[in-house]
Amino acid sequence: MTDARQAAVDRAKAYFNQGGFQTDLAVLVAHPTESQNPERRPELGRYLTEAMVPRLAGLGFASRILDNPDPRGGPLLIAERIEDPALTTVLTYGHGDVVRAQTDQWREGLTPFALTAEGDRLYGRGAADNKGQHLINLAALRAVIDTRGHLGFNMRIIFEMSEETGSAGLAQVCREHADALMADVLIASDGPRLQADVPTLFMGSRAALSFDLVLELRSGAHHSGNWGGLLADPAMILAHALATICDGRGQIRVPEWRPDSLTPALRDALRDLSVIETGGPQIDPDWGEAELTPAERAFGWNSFAVLAMTSGVPDAPVNAIAGRAHATCQLRYVVGTDPDDILPALRRHLDRHGHQAVRILPRDGDPAHATRLMPDHEWVRRVAVSVQRTTGQAPHLLPNLAGSLPNDCFAGILGLPTIWVPHSYRGCCQHAPDEHVLQSLSRQALAIMAGLWWDLGSGLDGD
Repeated sequence: MTDARQAAVDRAKAYFNQGGFQTDLAVLVAHPTESQNPERRPELGRYLTEAMVPRLAGLGFASRILDNPDPRGGPLLIAERIEDPALTTVLTYGHGDVVRAQTDQWREGLTPFALTAEGDRLYGRGAADNKGQHLINLAALRAVIDTRGHLGFNMRIIFEMSEETGSAGLAQVCREHADALMADVLIASDGPRLQADVPTLFMGSRAALSFDLVLELRSGAHHSGNWGGLLADPAMILAHALATICDGRGQIRVPEWRPDSLTPALRDALRDLSVIETGGPQIDPDWGEAELTPAERAFGWNSFAVLAMTSGVPDAPVNAIAGRAHATCQLRYVVGTDPDDILPALRRHLDRHGHQAVRILPRDGDPAHATRLMPDHEWVRRVAVSVQRTTGQAPHLLPNLAGSLPNDCFAGILGLPTIWVPHSYRGCCQHAPDEHVLQSLSRQALAIMAGLWWDLGSGLDGD
């Protein structure tokens, strides 16, 4: 590692060691940017104008804030620092909105919008998803600029404030402002590492589609003594309908939901990856597709889940046959699944099994496309070399994340190779009470990104 590169990495570490990261993250976390809470809508714009624009200006970026073309979504920010049009241009992304605070469910001594340090953990809503992650990337840019005097490449940025409500308007903005977002590659940070102690690169994501299955047989409920055995039970019928979608071990039975994209090359890329995490839940070895490894099930296959199911009044049951049953469901799907045919295929499947009365009600907007980039792509190799150069560790390489991100906007609409360098871990309580980042992981992530930004400005060969 050259002396100058090491100086930039050390500067990023010093920012952490001297308390700068914790101080700055506390400021970001204090913005209550709950995009799922309509009362917090004004906070979405304030995050961009008060927290992001001044920070980006200090890094030499020109920023502009866009009204969302979709009335469901919050504002967006586009920024750029162009040093020379002939240089490589990197697009990066972040989101400043967070899920609902769930304040009353946090452990005693913790509150969502006040950063709290306990041991290796920094607690706060958005600390992991996504404020801490884009703060790391911006702070690492500062370390390079202060060391080198310039970046040595161009950067464009898009921040949104609606990721937690489905990224409303992001795709349209990418289409309408494609010239302002033109780049050679997307390098951004969101989601978790595969293992907390090993850097991870992932290059795409599964997509997700949520929908409701509803069976309404009659208005109101009727006494189970007088009518039991005479009135059909919608909960039982809906349970049988669900049982046609997956078998007893969760294997998908809808033919169109079984992808053909788990190629030998993909299986080889997933071969040595473990989804077991220290401190995480124990996986069920007899759940999911029997012929696949756990990694293939998580990253190379589709998964169906019943997120919630009701019939009658669960909190106060009465002796009555309900008239209605309702299940909220979700399909996480990989490349090779036609998103426009997911619900039509389910309709055909249920009809074939005699469940014409079960209605399918979409919950989301237009379904997204899953994305994937294989580890042998040139940009993946270049970023992986930089990460290993900084840490001495070869990163885990995932063709796609098991979760979902709006990556289709960048890979599909903008046509970019996409590489995500996550700065969190799977046990971070993302979307749950007690969300946190690990200080040790954050410190390493600052070094990784300072090294990566440095390498991008020197042809990844040092200088």
